[in-house]
Order: sequence, then structure tokens, then C-alpha cells
Amino acid sequence: MDAVPYLAAVSALAALGLAGYYYKLVEAASPGNERMVFLMTEIQKGARAFLKKEYQWVAVFVVILAVLLAIVIAPLAAVTYILGAVLSGGAGYVGMTVATLANARTTEAARSGPGKALAVAFRGGAVMGFSVAGLALLGLTVTYVVFVELLEVNDRFEIFTAYGLGASTIALFSRVGGGIYTKAADVGADLVGKVEAGIPEDDPRNPATIADNVGDNVGDVAGMGADLFESYAGAIIAPISLVAFAPILVVGDAAVLPLLMFPMAIAFVGMIASIIGSFLVKGGESTDSHALARALHMGTNVAMGLTVLGTIGISYWMFSGDDYRNPIGLAISVIGGLIVGWALGKCAEYFTSDHYGPVKKIANQAETGPATTILGGVSAGMLSVFASVALILVGVGLAYWGGQITFTEEQQSIGGIYGIAVAAIGMLATTGVVVSVDAYGPIADNAGGIAEMAELDPSVRQVTDALDSLGNTTAAVAKGFAVGSAALTALALFKSFEFAILAANPDEALNLNVGEVAVFIGLFIGAGLPFLFAALTIDAVGRAAQKMIEEVRRQFREIPGLREGEPGVIPDSARCVAISTEASLKEMIIPGSLAVVVPLVTGFISVDALGGLLAGALVTGFALAIFMANAGGAWDNAKKYIEAGHHGGKGSDPHKAAVVGDTVGDPFKDTSGPAMNILIKVMTIVSLVFASAFV
Repeated sequence: MDAVPYLAAVSALAALGLAGYYYKLVEAASPGNERMVFLMTEIQKGARAFLKKEYQWVAVFVVILAVLLAIVIAPLAAVTYILGAVLSGGAGYVGMTVATLANARTTEAARSGPGKALAVAFRGGAVMGFSVAGLALLGLTVTYVVFVELLEVNDRFEIFTAYGLGASTIALFSRVGGGIYTKAADVGADLVGKVEAGIPEDDPRNPATIADNVGDNVGDVAGMGADLFESYAGAIIAPISLVAFAPILVVGDAAVLPLLMFPMAIAFVGMIASIIGSFLVKGGESTDSHALARALHMGTNVAMGLTVLGTIGISYWMFSGDDYRNPIGLAISVIGGLIVGWALGKCAEYFTSDHYGPVKKIANQAETGPATTILGGVSAGMLSVFASVALILVGVGLAYWGGQITFTEEQQSIGGIYGIAVAAIGMLATTGVVVSVDAYGPIADNAGGIAEMAELDPSVRQVTDALDSLGNTTAAVAKGFAVGSAALTALALFKSFEFAILAANPDEALNLNVGEVAVFIGLFIGAGLPFLFAALTIDAVGRAAQKMIEEVRRQFREIPGLREGEPGVIPDSARCVAISTEASLKEMIIPGSLAVVVPLVTGFISVDALGGLLAGALVTGFALAIFMANAGGAWDNAKKYIEAGHHGGKGSDPHKAAVVGDTVGDPFKDTSGPAMNILIKVMTIVSLVFASAFV
């Protein structure tokens, strides 16, 4: 059993090796003609420039928090914090690099049909997926082996947990900064291009088109990669920290060792399953979305099936002794989490895919204008929250029961919560292949943009549009996994925080009685905080988009022949890229800092108020994340459904109404919504790491 961290590390190295293999396959594919290579290079330059500046800004925040950790907790906590931050940022940068290589190559492959294009786009996404999972797991195992097992340093589990805080810091700023960038460009390009100028999406005449394509890579690839890195690392850290801080368990006891090793063992099984599943994604020659979806989801489904079998075997191996009652219990918890994560994704697919009623209803409501379009999206998003909450409660109940039947009666106070914690790992065990499928979407989106800007045959755009439409749904599915795991991980971290407070000072046990004024005040602060965060990020997109719209209008007005598409007249795309970069970096600081500063200030005033704050933020943050992600996805695909020829098609009044709905939904689904699940985990993990300092 002592070999589990080493096996997990080997699987992480295998994942990184697979990422390198897929990178070589993508690099070997043809990038197309000279115009396509030029466009690809421009997108690459814009994305690299943004990430370089973003990481420079975030580095200042990382250094400040590292110094605070070194002073308040332990110098080594600063080391693991920086390691988590560096690896998370590195995973995002790797994903962005390969995505900007794969976009033009996917466009060129689309000339030969959807099968080849799907393969190139998926392999590009797989570099991201296995880099994220491989780096996260490798960093975790190295941190655990070095600081917990070999050196056995003081405050070793606080030091171990600080790794997750580093990942969370990068994830939060990457999601917020990248999300503001991409949506400012997208909204500006759509409103001035499609609605005002009446030109197609990604038209080379539109100055914001390059910035929009850059945004897909810095927001939906680099930002999403850092997000899933943090989610995956946090899901593994939560049950380990729960065991470490639980007052009834003694680390070093032989009976406790399986509880510490089990999360890494499940990660090992999931990684191997993901690697196998990735080889089974093969596209056919049909552009039918059902056929494409089957091809793309084959890898995920096989990986999930193999993970289920591996989990049962691992559970019987680790928990068959006299110290535990029934080994199948924790297997049920993990498998239940995996199934509920899948169900959350399917729920998101139902509310965001144009094959189902909600999106078709919104498209129909576009017949009567933007107002009814927006109302339809809001309604669909709210309804999806109720369905998702029901699913997550099923997952929590099943996982809690699974933990209870495995643990002995003396351990019941920890058993159910441990079951919930490992259920989150179940949701993210197949992160490698889940992120591969998710990152495929922005690559396909970019491929369509390059096809339009390079003025290729319309049949190429038809293929890339089919891939892109599926990409919106796969993104919604991945967000379902991410936000579901966020809720379970935050709950486990919250319990760890409670134990850590008790361990630091037995006289300062956390009080969560809502009748206490401090708890009540904290509860309402926590409930309101996600709304403040959402308002700040949406406002930021609005202000940045306003600058973009004004710039696009100026260029159409002042550059003769640009709108008319006269030969030799090209827009100043660099100016639009600069506007998005500058605006997003300035706007990300305040909302990003909120997640760290508010729990720290509250904790030093009252730990009871902080407990209430975390509880309130968890509930409203989860609901708001689901609402925004699914409402935004529904508006986006309603627009695409109309563009496919329904309700008058492109250029019609319903299409213009749907574009307005889509631009409202853009910051919902790609800025505020995805950042919400990071928000609730960052606040919880900050509270856990600094728990001893509060009391």
C-alpha cells in the first residue's frame, strides 16, 4: 500500500508522455495555405502575449500570499504553494500552445472530411487534458512523498494543502482574466459585425475577429485548463486533509493508512482508464451531430467503465481488513460520484443542446424579439439549477451512505463525510479524457474562424460548424463535472476546516448555530458574495466590450473600403487585441482578490462568522454557477440552431434577436459561471490553510 503514491506518479508520467505523443501528431499535420498559417500565427502571438502579461500580474499576488504563508504557517507552505501555482500556470500555457497549433491544422483536415478534422482537434485537446491531469497528479504525489512521508515536517498537512491553494490562485485569475478577454472580444465582434454591419461571424473585415479567436485560447483553453487542474488537485487533497485533521483518527496508525492512500489509488486507476479511452476516439465521415457525439464520447464512456471496475478492485484491496466493515461502501461512494458527475453533464447537455426542447423553445421565442429570447434563456437556466441540485443531493446521500457502511461504529462521525470527499474524486477521476473532449471545442471554434477568414470553400465551414456546435455541448458537460465536484470538494474541505480549528485550539470549536449572530451575519455575507463576484465580472466584460465596440465602429467608419471588403483593405486587428488584453488584466484584480481577502479578514475577526460565510457561499455559488453556465450555453446554441437554417436562418430578425441573447449569455457561461466553482473552493481552502492562525 505504501507504493500507491509512486504508482500514481508513474501514471502521471505516462499521461505526460501521452500528451507529448499527441503533440507530435498534431505538429506533423499540415497547417494549410499561407493565409491560414498567417492567421494561426497572429492568434498564437496574441495568446502568448496575453498569457505572459497575465502571469506577470498574477505573480505579484502569488509572491504576496507566499510571504504571508511563510510567516503565518510555515516557510515550506510557501514552497508547495508556489509549486501548485507554477504547475497550474504551466498546464494552461501548454494547452494554449498546442491549441493555437491545432486550429489551422483542424481547418486543413476539414477539407478531407469531419473524421480527420475531429481527430486533429481531439488530439490537440488531449495534449491539454493529459498535461493538466499529469502535472496535477505528479505535483501532488511528489509533495506528499517529500513532505509527508520522507521529511515528516511539522505542519506537514497544512504544507500539503497549500499546493491546492497555489493551483486555486492561478485558476481563479486565469478564469476571470481569460474570461473577460474572450467575452469582450466576442461580444464586440458579434454586436458590431453580425447585428450592425450585417457581416458573417469571423469575417476577415471585422477588426475584432482575431481578438475573438485569441480569446478562445486564453479563456476556454488556458483558463479552463487551470480550472480543471485546480478541481482535480482539490478533489484529491480534500479527503486526505479530512483524515489528517480528524480528531478521532491518528495519522501513523496502520488502519488510517488506507484512507490516506485511497484518493491517490483512485486517481491512478482513473488516469490509466483515461489513457486507454483516449485511443478510442475516432471520427467517421458524417457531419451529423449524433454521430460526432458518439465518436467523441466513446473515450469518456470507456474510461468511466474501466474506472468503475478498478475502483471496486481497489476498495476490496484496501478495506477488507478487520478495521473496516464493508469495502464495497467506498466503492459505491466513488462510483456514485462518477455517475452523478456524468448525469450533471447530461443534464447540462439537455438544457444546452439544440437537439432538445429548451434550446428549440428559445429559438422559437427569438421570433418575437430579444426580450423573449432572454426570458427563455433565464427560465431554462433556472430550471436546470433545480434538476442539478436534485442530482447533487442524490450523489451526496449515496456517497454519505457508502462511507457509513464502510467505517466502523467508532468512526461514524468521519465515515460519511469521507465518502462524500471521495465521491468528488469519482467525478474527476477521468479528468484526462474529460478535459481532452472539452478543449477540443475551442480548437474547432478557431478552425471555423480560420476557414471564414481564409475564405475557404463553404463545405469546410460546414464541417467546422458541426464540430463547433458539438464543442458547446461538450464544454457544458465538462462544466457539469467541474461544478459538481466543486460542491462536494468544498463540503469536505469545510469539514476539514472545522477539524483544523478544533485541533489548533480545543476551546475554539466551530459554532454553526444559525441562531448565533456572528454565524447569521456570515451566512448572509457568504450568500451575497457570489452575486457580488458575478456582478463585478459581468460589469468587467461590459466595460471591456464597450471599448471593443467603439474601436470596431471607428475602424468601419474611418478605414475606407473596409466594410465593403475592397481588395487590399485590412483591419487593424492588433489594436483590438491590445484593448482586450489591457481591459481584462485591469478588471480581473478586484474580483480575483475577493476570494482570498474576504475569508482572511472574516477569519481573523470571527471563525464562527467565517463558517457561516463558507456555508452561504457554497450553496448560492453552486446554484449560480449552474444557472449561468446552462443559460449561456442555451442562448449560444439557440443562435447556432437558427444559423443552421431554422426560423429564417442567418440575417433574419430572429437571428439578430438570438445574437443579442448569445451576447448576454457569453459572460454568463464563459466568465462568471465557470469562475464561480473556483470561488467557493478558493475561499474554503484559504480558510483551511490559515485555520491555525485564526485561533
